Amino acid sequence: MQTLQELGHAVAARRHALRLKQANVAKQAGLTPESLSRFERGRVAEFGARKLLAILAVLGMELDIAVAGESGTLDELRRERHAAGATEHGGRT
Repeated sequence: MQTLQELGHAVAARRHALRLKQANVAKQAGLTPESLSRFERGRVAEFGARKLLAILAVLGMELDIAVAGESGTLDELRRERHAAGATEHGGRT
């Protein structure tokens, strides 16, 4: 996810999947229902980290930071590095 709008839509989808009411999630996260509604609809220019983390905690979600253009697990990254090393050394590892 790269935008607040995408993040808001993901939060809304999770809340719907859990069949939770917006007002209840907002209350548990310490927000107004209006604030959560605007966030879910992508109608915010800014949204504080504390608010976001509170919402994610209520919904059992977590924020995962990744380097743009890179993905994968640690094991996948190790395999990629290993393969790159084999190529650099004439096929020997």
